[in-house]
Amino acid sequence: MSPVEIGLLSIVAIIVLIYLGVYIPIALGVVSFAAIWLIRDNVDLSFALLKIAIGDSAMEYTFATIPLFTFMGLIVAKAGLGADIYSVMNQGFRRVTGGIGMATVGANAAFAAVTGSSIASASVFSKMSVPEMLSFDYNPRFAVGVVAGSSVLGMIIPPSAMLIIYSFVAEQSVGEMFLAGILPGLLLAAAYVAAIWVMARLTPGFVGGSKVETGTLMPWSEIALKTLPTAGLIAVVLGGIYTGWTTPVEAGAAGSLLGIVIAALRGRINLKSFWETVIETGHITAAILFLITAASMYARMLGIAGLPGALQDMLAANEFTFFRIMLILVLLMLFLGTILDTASIILIVVPLFLPLIEDLGLSLVWFGIVAVVAAESGLLTPPLGLSCFVIKATLDDDRIALKDVFLGALPFAFVMLLVLILLIRFPALSLAIL
Repeated sequence: MSPVEIGLLSIVAIIVLIYLGVYIPIALGVVSFAAIWLIRDNVDLSFALLKIAIGDSAMEYTFATIPLFTFMGLIVAKAGLGADIYSVMNQGFRRVTGGIGMATVGANAAFAAVTGSSIASASVFSKMSVPEMLSFDYNPRFAVGVVAGSSVLGMIIPPSAMLIIYSFVAEQSVGEMFLAGILPGLLLAAAYVAAIWVMARLTPGFVGGSKVETGTLMPWSEIALKTLPTAGLIAVVLGGIYTGWTTPVEAGAAGSLLGIVIAALRGRINLKSFWETVIETGHITAAILFLITAASMYARMLGIAGLPGALQDMLAANEFTFFRIMLILVLLMLFLGTILDTASIILIVVPLFLPLIEDLGLSLVWFGIVAVVAAESGLLTPPLGLSCFVIKATLDDDRIALKDVFLGALPFAFVMLLVLILLIRFPALSLAIL
């Protein structure tokens, strides 16, 4: 077989293994190792590249962003900032039809700016938002759909684990990726709010809901106490990166320290829970390091097999335009989203398209935002919509089936696709503040 044929079979083998339940880094690493061995008929080369991949991943300075932002997200969740954000947002939207759903979107957007995890958002707001909406007679499908749809903001609005992983794969600045994710994330949040407003008027049966009594308004002093910690964290982390006062690593360290202070002042953390958070951070960091190392081997295998060049030649021979290439990319990611998780999609697809995007003279930062948003849509699509599974498991409510979660998330997946089209058509939405 030719190197290109071996490379294509390797991609198929990786997807099949992941679909069968093999741990993603194992599938990526082992198949890439074997493919390089077959292509060059030299096992020593495979071992040498594996050694380089491990060294490059662990010794990269920017890799420190992963444990720091992971720790910050876990500490913030323990400090109870999610509940504070939600109560403030709910106060502001309570008089609007579908307002509790809009409050959930707004709270998820703010929570995403200090955690960077879709799964954490899905878990936290399943416990807070869904029971609140059900108590006011909202349609259960709409209630879980809002939480599922808005949870993806955690992987788009920085700091985001997916943006960090992409920055390693594409060798881009983590700081630039974070800044590029701000406007698209806010655009998606605004689109969700607008969609809820439209659905509440055009499909009131799907939304449901009874009138929310205004009751006692929250005093401004309480609003300030609930919003200042989150606003402070956002200012320290993103403000520091945007102004150039801190690098992403330094911003992560400062945010982690501030998160500890907030949790301590609120009495939400002690030595035992602090140590548990450190251990959990270590587990997550080790898993991501393993993933990045395997992805590095995979990217090297693609280069040795000549697959990116073959793909470029094929598209050039067929005179594929920019929009046709983007259509292929999006359709491929949407298809893989039905069977794979976001990280797997990025690690498998992005290395194939990077050389092509570079040769077209397009921004790799913009491409990263497009790739992450396209891959994130997989969190809402069956059969592997991870956010939907987390919501179902967190609720543990017999009245809400997994089918209800997927059907409720469907309108938000459609909105996400519309926003993705806008990001492709207008790259300035991603690059405006760089």
